[in-house]
Amino acid sequence: MPADPDAPHSSVVLAADDAAALAAFYGALLQRSPIPGISSRHWRLPLPDGGQLELYVPSASRPRRRQPGRLALCFRRTGDPPLLEAWIAAAVRHGASLQEGPRTEPFGSEAWLADPEGNGLLLLVTPAAAGPP
Repeated sequence: MPADPDAPHSSVVLAADDAAALAAFYGALLQRSPIPGISSRHWRLPLPDGGQLELYVPSASRPRRRQPGRLALCFRRTGDPPLLEAWIAAAVRHGASLQEGPRTEPFGSEAWLADPEGNGLLLLVTPAAAGPP
């Protein structure tokens, strides 16, 4: 069944100092190609489960300051703990910083990172038997 063109579309929006660089980081992490957005200061990245990540440089007249918080992006893959280690290494190679190293929880293995601009990022690897959340 084709998508309803009048239905709302979902996206996650991140303000960025360098939207192109942050789009390249998330593109490498998710193995997706960033798409130029509605201006040279805006990029889109299709998310694996649908929707998109939108990255933009805020207007100088309406700046968005960096701020710590409890909101973070979470990306999940199915596999074993070595997959998480490889994923962390790839994220760090592309500019992320490890905030809290990998640990095993009843639902899988997780690690907390910060993307190149300091936004929270949770990488989660769940066992195949766990299925979707």
